[in-house]
Amino acid sequence: MDTGWLQVTPRGLYCAPGDFFIDPSGAVERAVITHGHSDHARPGHKNVLATAETIAVMRQRMGETAGGSLEALAYGATIGLGGVSVTLVPAGHILGSAQVVLEHRGVRIVVSGDYKRRPDPTCAPFEPQGCDVFITEATFGLPVFRHPDDRGEIDKLLHSVVLYPERCHLVGVYALGKCQRVLSLLRRQGYEAPVYLHGALMACVQLYESLGVPLGPVRPAVGASREELRGAIVLAPPGAEAEPFARRLPDPVVAMASGWMRVRQRAKQRGVELPLVISDHADWDELLATIADCAPSQVWVTHGAEDALVRQCALNGVAARALSVAGFEDEE
Repeated sequence: MDTGWLQVTPRGLYCAPGDFFIDPSGAVERAVITHGHSDHARPGHKNVLATAETIAVMRQRMGETAGGSLEALAYGATIGLGGVSVTLVPAGHILGSAQVVLEHRGVRIVVSGDYKRRPDPTCAPFEPQGCDVFITEATFGLPVFRHPDDRGEIDKLLHSVVLYPERCHLVGVYALGKCQRVLSLLRRQGYEAPVYLHGALMACVQLYESLGVPLGPVRPAVGASREELRGAIVLAPPGAEAEPFARRLPDPVVAMASGWMRVRQRAKQRGVELPLVISDHADWDELLATIADCAPSQVWVTHGAEDALVRQCALNGVAARALSVAGFEDEE
């Protein structure tokens, strides 16, 4: 099986016959972008191919530096680039996130980008793709990471709100994806009160709403009185509890929504009183289930706990290798 047409370079994955990079670490002539997080979508590319939602995110976050030419490709549509067929299919990570399906000379390669398998009304669900080579992330690629049910984690938050009606709950969330997912989960669990937002979160919430994702009533936390914030849920970027922003909050219960909250020491180090294990990445079992669903001949692991997943693939009879692609960080 000839896979030499997809190469690992210092700037990331490069498709030679199509002359494009996938989520490159720096500005290039042509880039295919899997989603809008800043470690995957960087400014300055001359030509960009992505979903319409990812392009909207890039435009909002980067302005004129988002790219010279931004071309939207719908899920399931195919475009030819230099003899390579390129198709984007949902990855289930955040709004607009996509897997990149490449076909060339009878070989089918799927680049997953970041993905999760849990239901999430804020984005299209992950769609497994049969392939010869599956290139997967492994952010939570260790057996210790088995994410609990989302509903149970939100119930923990809502129970704490009832338990401490005089305190506000300050929940650390990332601006793109996690914030909107937590809002959606709260609404799904019947929480109808306004949720207060740190100013850094408002723009992405408004973008999701403009793209057809309802998130319920939100209000700026800045300007709200201490009395108004008693018993309220406040969403803010991680670390906001150490900012002057938090000084005016009424005795906040510090929470954080992240897959890393499975590790108690991490929660303790960050001063998190209420850890919420809510992740936008696949956990260990979901990584293995996804590989089984895709049934590839080979698995390439791009970032995260590469060695553990490579070894488990080998134990399961699937050839695997770590790519050690530079430039990806964990937004969690």
